[in-house]
Amino acid sequence: MKTLKFLLLPALLSFTLIFTSATIGDGEKQTERINNSTDVLKDFSKIKEGIPHEMIAKYEGIVIIPDLINAGIGIGGKHGKGVAMVKLADGKWSDPVFVSMTGGSFGAQIGVQSIDLILVFRHKTTLTKIKNGDFTIGGDASAAAGPVGRSASANTDYKLDAEIYSYSRSKGLFAGISINGANLAIDKSSNKDYYGDSATSKDIFATSKSNKAAVKTLKGTLASM
Repeated sequence: MKTLKFLLLPALLSFTLIFTSATIGDGEKQTERINNSTDVLKDFSKIKEGIPHEMIAKYEGIVIIPDLINAGIGIGGKHGKGVAMVKLADGKWSDPVFVSMTGGSFGAQIGVQSIDLILVFRHKTTLTKIKNGDFTIGGDASAAAGPVGRSASANTDYKLDAEIYSYSRSKGLFAGISINGANLAIDKSSNKDYYGDSATSKDIFATSKSNKAAVKTLKGTLASM
């Protein structure tokens, strides 16, 4: 019975993702993903022991994955889609680039769990160099659980040796998970659907000119953190 359940859960996850994608129009899918990412930022900002202001102020990149799905018994299928943004030379955040995350070990799980995930990057080049490829977290870039608290304090180590710091939340609470081994990739089809056929991740990361309401709200929410 356990073996059968292990085999069925990833299949159920794949079916759910395919069905959901098929029932939402292209433009609506991307707008919904941006709005969900904004909601994740707002939810994290309400948690007392949240992401320190200094992390957002000093670091140059961020990835937001709303409702990352972890399914299986022990280690099973993991998949999520979100957005990535980097800081420009003037301090503003770039337009969001659509990304996907698969695989990796998020801890032993039974059944299906939904997790909101935020990754803060020390250097924006870690994200911009992905371009139309992908990279493995923990392999191509080191990652660790991020410090928490509204501001830096004597109890918080801000030497920060890792390139990526992760923050995860499940049902309103922080959930310690490991993202090492996860693959982060550019979602090229979503970028083209939202920005046009000629759009590349390099171009999107380099600008902050989108006037779409969802994008403006996302940037404003991030800037307020």
